[in-house]
Amino acid sequence: MGRADARRAQQQRGARKEPGGRQGKSSGKRSGIRRFVNWKTILGTFLGGLLLLVAGAFILYFSVNEPTDPNEGAVLQSNTYKYSDGSVMARTGSMNREIVSIDKISEDVRTAFIAIENKTFYQDSGIDVIGVARGLFNTATGKGKAGGSTITQQYVKNYYLTQDQSPTRKLRELVIALKVDQRMQKNDILAGYLNTNFYGRNAYGIQAAAQAYYGVDADKLTLEQGAYLAAVIQAPSQYDWATAGPNGKRLVMIRFNAVLDNMVEMGKLDAAKRKELKFQEPIKPKPRPGMDGQKGYLVQAANDELNKQGIKDADIAAGGWTITLNVDKKKQAALEKAVQDELESKLERKNTKDRPQDQSVQAGATSVDAKTGAIVAMYGGVGLAEKAESNALRTDYQPGSTFKPIVLATALDTAATTQDGRLITPNALYDGTSKRPVTGSNTAFAPQNQDDINYGDPMITVQEATNSSVNSVYAQMIVDAKPQAVKKTALALGMVDRPGWGADQPAMSLGTMSANTLEMAGVYATLGSHGKKITPTIVKQAEHKDGEFKPVNPIGAQVIKRETADTVTKVLTGVVEEGSGKAVRSSAYQAAGKTGTTEKNVAAWFTGYTPELVTVVAMFGEDPTSHNQVTLTGTAGLGRAGGSSFPAQIWQAYTTAALKGQTTGQFDLSDAKMGTPVAPTRSAVPSTGPTGSASPTPSSSGTRPSGTPDPSGSSGKPDPTPPTGKPTPPTGKPTPPTGKPTPPTKDPTPPVNPDGPLLR
Repeated sequence: MGRADARRAQQQRGARKEPGGRQGKSSGKRSGIRRFVNWKTILGTFLGGLLLLVAGAFILYFSVNEPTDPNEGAVLQSNTYKYSDGSVMARTGSMNREIVSIDKISEDVRTAFIAIENKTFYQDSGIDVIGVARGLFNTATGKGKAGGSTITQQYVKNYYLTQDQSPTRKLRELVIALKVDQRMQKNDILAGYLNTNFYGRNAYGIQAAAQAYYGVDADKLTLEQGAYLAAVIQAPSQYDWATAGPNGKRLVMIRFNAVLDNMVEMGKLDAAKRKELKFQEPIKPKPRPGMDGQKGYLVQAANDELNKQGIKDADIAAGGWTITLNVDKKKQAALEKAVQDELESKLERKNTKDRPQDQSVQAGATSVDAKTGAIVAMYGGVGLAEKAESNALRTDYQPGSTFKPIVLATALDTAATTQDGRLITPNALYDGTSKRPVTGSNTAFAPQNQDDINYGDPMITVQEATNSSVNSVYAQMIVDAKPQAVKKTALALGMVDRPGWGADQPAMSLGTMSANTLEMAGVYATLGSHGKKITPTIVKQAEHKDGEFKPVNPIGAQVIKRETADTVTKVLTGVVEEGSGKAVRSSAYQAAGKTGTTEKNVAAWFTGYTPELVTVVAMFGEDPTSHNQVTLTGTAGLGRAGGSSFPAQIWQAYTTAALKGQTTGQFDLSDAKMGTPVAPTRSAVPSTGPTGSASPTPSSSGTRPSGTPDPSGSSGKPDPTPPTGKPTPPTGKPTPPTGKPTPPTKDPTPPVNPDGPLLR
């Protein structure tokens, strides 16, 4: 064997496996992915990617030309709002802009905008790389849409581009901002920005905004006023002080203070002077042409719904929208007439000396199609010139006893029991003694019934307690059903979680949280739809060549059992037939409803529904100067203005007119469960008494018989009918509606008690 053959043999032996399956010595070469991934390839890939990025940016920079003309949005189009039948209701969007030079805007006001929008404006090159990266990160992590735009970028967007949020538009904005920054002086860019912003109140540009919010020219704006305008541009409809809710005012004040604090941080405002600066409240907004009557309020409601669907104020203000509302022209006219006939015609708005209370009366209403959830009519107030915020949408008043059906719904839906273990049903018995302390709660509460009347002897059924809106019964019922469970039901039905909800407060049973007519209409519409969620909606259709609107689906999922909803509706028909809602009885329809009057009579509600319509009417006492809540007692020169007076009368007049000429139906309440009938006698098993025993407190001499409703008139005279003793026990088999109930009679009002407790 030669030397070459010997070497080949040795190599073959080295390649063979060793005993036990072990491999011989490795060849020393990398295998698999390690053959391709090393520091050279990583570095090469990074540098290649960087070169591609630079090349892409280079190409992008030179391929995107700076526009020579402003966009179409700078020459605004109008928006058209239509009724549900397609007829035009209003047109908005006419230009309200006056261009002013930078020297007409004080340095303090200019700095206010820079402080909140772009502190590095005079140092940057038109874009803020860190800000853009932060905005993109926020978008990627679900913390909001990409932001970080400089003043230059916002000017470019307002003047040359559109409000579109697409990545393509954003890239063009960045490139054009760089070019604009190279071509224009910083003060010219700032002037363009201030003159193209939308500030709300149909004001485009700083001059129009100064006039709209403070009634002065731009060169007369104070630093405090400029700071507010700088704060309001982020969300004009939400932050306008005249129409903002509590949360909107809180948020705009955060931005207002941030403006001033940032100026101190920038060295543009002395810290001592900063402490002296106070917010200056804007003047009342002036209605735009064509926004007379209720039109302005309807446009407000439509725009608010568009906002909730992601369409910003600036998008709407740019114009070009055709927005069709669900509002029925005839029903809208009927609602306006009902308010005029049943309330406004009885007030002395100009007689401030003899009838001062009439100046404080505000009315709001929302009416919804019971089957579709469409808002067919809405009343916002006497007009935008006198009242900028819609009373139909305001959330600074309590709903009072219109909340009680939600307590009952929770008790029924969760199969709650009384303190001694009895299932809560409409025929269950409760102690109706006024000021009776609740039991089973860590929070002491002993509410007074209206006029301190004791109901029952002392026991009363839940049906009778609802008819007469007995506070002591519902305060105990919410403890039995658990306040947290009641809140959960309320939110599921359509109420909104705002400050004022008690974590575990039995007082919640009396409607101590805030609400508006729109959401209460949703709650009662859901009850009327057998427990299937109804979310009232005012926008039927919105069209724009560059925008997309997805209408709200008003019909949602089942949120409470059908049996629960139908039982509550059955109970509320009793309120109309025999209780505090008798003022709305009519042979033209079958109705269910609930009155509500808040503590010190600062608000009064009637919320009712037929198989066709759900309508909420509310009255609010608001001092016209201080805007504080004041009593409604004395309205139209009469006594207490409760839910069974003006609100119920407006409801009845409107519903009769709105349903005229159509065949009305009856509620399908076949699933309602009223429970075992129980005679309300002293021998019946009562709820646990205040001392923890089963013995109820005897009724006082001021007892009104159970089942006797609170009179609903407005004469201010006491009820002339004396107590007649114990009522006839319920049979559990009430006579079904015939469609022709006895016409309502005029009932006198109970004695005036302006400082009484939460009422009906």
